[in-house]
Amino acid sequence: MRSRGSQSRLYGNSFGSRVSALMLAMIATMATIYVAGRLWQDAENRTYLIEELEKRTGQGQFAVSVDDTLKVIACREKRKKLASLETKLAAARQEGFVPKHLSGNDGKHPTNKVLLVVGVMTTFRRKNNRDAIRKAWMPTGTSMRKVADKKGIIVRFVIGRSANRGDNLDKEIETEDGYTNDFIILDDQVEDPEEKAKKIKSFFICAVDNWDAEFYAKVDDDVYVNLDALGGVLTSHLDKPRVYIGCMKSGKVVSEPTHKWHEPDWWKFGDAKSFFRHASGEVYVISKALAQFISINRFILCTYAHDDVSTGSWFIGLDVQHLDETKFCCSSWSPGAICAAV
Repeated sequence: MRSRGSQSRLYGNSFGSRVSALMLAMIATMATIYVAGRLWQDAENRTYLIEELEKRTGQGQFAVSVDDTLKVIACREKRKKLASLETKLAAARQEGFVPKHLSGNDGKHPTNKVLLVVGVMTTFRRKNNRDAIRKAWMPTGTSMRKVADKKGIIVRFVIGRSANRGDNLDKEIETEDGYTNDFIILDDQVEDPEEKAKKIKSFFICAVDNWDAEFYAKVDDDVYVNLDALGGVLTSHLDKPRVYIGCMKSGKVVSEPTHKWHEPDWWKFGDAKSFFRHASGEVYVISKALAQFISINRFILCTYAHDDVSTGSWFIGLDVQHLDETKFCCSSWSPGAICAAV
């Protein structure tokens, strides 16, 4: 027979169990309602997204697979990389690390490939020299086109701009060019004796941008050149991709500031004070690869007091074949020579 105390404890335990069960049931019901609500909300979101996708794509039934998604992502990444490369390429062109080709042609220059472009370095007040060259060996008028087409040789006088841009010196050259049509006028280059090395660099840059030639030559405006002989010599060197041809020489580096041939950077040439081997400045030729190298690296190529030394310095350390061609020595005329100083 159970006592009254034991009956009370049993009743209390039974009541507690009912309360616990009721609480669990309520919690389970709330959880079910919450999960169902979330699932319904997700279903609505999916329905909305599908409807928007159909509106934007104009397609009825459309399903995006994992592979399609990955392809879209990859395409976007490639577009980003392409845009980045285009930006870098534009910056590189501006800095001179990539050559810029002309988009058009002004009618003066042929677009077909040629053998040689000759730049005759001239300056203001030298019209008599230029006229003498035109009469002696430089093609003029209609013969300019014939020589370019038949022999693949183009010859132009090269000059910069006056320090006082647009003055009478500039106008005289413009007037002369209007009659002869045989100048390369370097708009961004000041015509000055101390700027000669930079002027020659500008010529090579301009020539590469305007003509696709196998060779590019620098000539002074007091030199007679046999174009046929020059073309014959160069034809025999077409198999050399990086060649520097001229009457090679060296010489003493002058450090005295008052001397005519003073070199401000004399200390760079060592204790022996001797120039490295380079072509004499009257006439020399470089191949297309070297002209392109100058064009691409225009902003980092150093110039010295003498233009021929400057040109030679640009090829030090490169895999370039230096050809000491006696036919390019213009100081004395010899059989087979291509030039003579006048």
